[in-house]
Amino acid sequence: MEPIERIFLLLDEAGMEQKQFAKQVGVAPSKVTEWKKGRAKSFTKYLPQIANVLNSNVQWILTGTGERHPIAPVPPHKPRGVKIPVLGNVAAGVPVEAVEEILDYEEIEPELAGTGEFFGLRLKGQSMEPRMCEGDVVIVRCQNDVDQGDIAVVLVNGDSATIKRIKKEPDGSLWLLPNNPSFQAMHYSPSEIESLPVSIIGKVVELRGKF
Repeated sequence: MEPIERIFLLLDEAGMEQKQFAKQVGVAPSKVTEWKKGRAKSFTKYLPQIANVLNSNVQWILTGTGERHPIAPVPPHKPRGVKIPVLGNVAAGVPVEAVEEILDYEEIEPELAGTGEFFGLRLKGQSMEPRMCEGDVVIVRCQNDVDQGDIAVVLVNGDSATIKRIKKEPDGSLWLLPNNPSFQAMHYSPSEIESLPVSIIGKVVELRGKF
């Protein structure tokens, strides 16, 4: 068997089209056709690339001896995702780990999990449509403050959590803004924030739409 025959044997075994093979080697498809028909032997200049693309080695392609397919390196271990609970509601003063209404679990990347405490929250209502719809799940990092324009989970009067975009005023008052123009924004003065109370419990960092 000639070297070029071994190349096309490897190509057939890989199930790779000649056009794709040519692109990965870095030559024109017409050149690969010339190699196959025996019209050119310029493939010898590309043996390292060819061996790499076909997961073989130059020695086997040229002589048929040695390892046909070198042992593939073991891919680095990828840490598994971290599971967090998906809740139907959160309440004032109740730690996330103590909430019994766990609807499901979602996985987040270990790198993200290392930046704080997280939980998922299933959306209710239509105030954040069209971007966020009822039944979708948001990933929330527990924190008691957010930046202007962030989407936060907010508790008002210790009642069910609401998810709104935050707007802060210089006087310390707070706007909770819906995405849906059919819903009204909610405004709370500093005294109302204190007396009701109004408290931010987390920042929405990811949306996972459900179909």
